[in-house]
Amino acid sequence: MQKIKNILFEEVDNSSLALYRMMFGFLLSAEGFGAIMTGWVRRVFVEPQYNFTAIGLEWMQTPSGYFMYGVYALLGILGICIMLGYHYRLSSILYFIIWTCVYLMQKSSYNNHYYLMVLLTGILIILPAHRYASLDAKRDPNIASDTCPRWITLFFILQLWIVYTYASLHKVYPDWLAGRTIGLWFDYKAEVMPELAFMKGLLTNSDFQLVISYLGIAYDGLIIPLLLWKRTRWIGILASFGFHLFNSLVFQIGVFPYMSLIFLVFFFPVEVVQKRFFKKKVIEKSIPTSAQKQNLIIGFLAIYFILQIGLPLRHHLFEGNVFWTEEGHKLSWRMMLRSKHGHANFYVINPETKKKKHIKLKKHFSEKQIRGIIKNPDMAWQAAQFLAKYYTEKHGFKEPEIRARIRVSLNGGPYRVLIDDDIDLAHTSWKLFSHNEWIHYYGFGEDLKY
Repeated sequence: MQKIKNILFEEVDNSSLALYRMMFGFLLSAEGFGAIMTGWVRRVFVEPQYNFTAIGLEWMQTPSGYFMYGVYALLGILGICIMLGYHYRLSSILYFIIWTCVYLMQKSSYNNHYYLMVLLTGILIILPAHRYASLDAKRDPNIASDTCPRWITLFFILQLWIVYTYASLHKVYPDWLAGRTIGLWFDYKAEVMPELAFMKGLLTNSDFQLVISYLGIAYDGLIIPLLLWKRTRWIGILASFGFHLFNSLVFQIGVFPYMSLIFLVFFFPVEVVQKRFFKKKVIEKSIPTSAQKQNLIIGFLAIYFILQIGLPLRHHLFEGNVFWTEEGHKLSWRMMLRSKHGHANFYVINPETKKKKHIKLKKHFSEKQIRGIIKNPDMAWQAAQFLAKYYTEKHGFKEPEIRARIRVSLNGGPYRVLIDDDIDLAHTSWKLFSHNEWIHYYGFGEDLKY
C-alpha cells in the first residue's frame, strides 16, 4: 500500500495541470456563451412549454425561459474565472453545481460530453490547479506551488481510457460492423449541411463509410496505448487531431472534440510542457499532501472508478435490447451508436365519457422533444404524465387515460412497435432498476431484413 501511495502522491511539475486549467476554463466559457449565441438556450429552454428532466426531478422546471440566458452567461463568466485561476475553488464549485442542475433539467439534447463535463467540473473542485500561473497564487503566495501529486495525471489518463474503451466495445454490434449506422449519419449530414457539399461524394460512399466504422472502433480502442507509448505517441496525437477535427466538422458537437484534444497535455512529458509554455519556471516550492488527505483521496478514487467501470455495464441487468429500450443507455459512453426515427400517436381517454381524442403533440412539445419522445420510452412516459396533468387541470378530466402507439425504425430497419396503446401510461409507474415490460424490443439478425 505504501508503494502505491508513493507513486500516487509523488510531487511532480504542475505545468500540465496549470495549462489544462487554462484551456479547460476557456472551453467552459465557450460552452456557456456559445449556447446563447447559437440559439441553443432559446431552442432548449425558452421555447418549450415543458422540460424533460431526469425522472424524479420533474420539479426542476425552468423558472423562466429567459432566466436561462442569465444562467448560461454566468457559466461563461465562471469559465473565465477558472481559466485565470481567479477565486478558483468558488468558481469551480459554482460551475459544477449549475452545470449539473442544467444537465438534470433537460434530456431532449442529451450528449455524452455534457455528462463528461459534470465529472470534470466536479473533479476540478479538489484539484490544486490554481497553485501555479493563476491570479489566486499571485494574490496569496501561501497557496502557490510548482508541483502537484502524480495521481492527478493518472486520473485523467484512466478516465479517458474508460471512456474510449467503452466507446470502442459498444460499437461492436452488427449494424455498426456493417457500416449501416455511420452510413445513415453520413448520408443525413451530407444532405442537410450545405457546408459539407465539398465532401458529399466521400461521405455518401459506402466503402468510405465502412472504413470509418472500423477506424472508429480501432481509434477508440487503441488511442490511449498509442499515446502512452513514447514510440507511438505522435501517431496517437496526429490520429487524435484527425479524428476529433473530422467529428467537429461533420457532426458539429460543440466543444467536445476540443475538450478531448486538451487532454493530450497529460500524455506529454511534463518537461516538454514546461519548456513550451512556462519557459521561466523553476521548481522552488511544493505543498505535499498530508497523510490524512492521502487516505481520503484514495478512498474517493476507488469509489469513483468502480462506478465509472460499473455504470456502463448496467444495461446487462435489464431485460431486452438497450438499442430499443434505452434502459441503461445514459452514463455509459454509448456515443453515436444508433439512428432511430419513427412516428407517435398519443390519445387521451376521458374515463367518464369513454371518448377517445387524438393529441396533437406539436401543441405541447417542440419538434426536438417530439423526436426524443419517439426514440426514448422514458420521455414518452414523462410526456404522458405531463399530458394527464394538462387534461386534468385545463379540461377538467378526472383521472384521464393517456395511451400511445409508437413505431420506430432502428438504423434504417423496418418499423416496429416500441410502445403499444394497450397500456395506460398515465397510470403506469416507471421502473428505474428493472425493465419496463410495456417497452417492446427486438434483436439483430436476418429476420429483420435490414
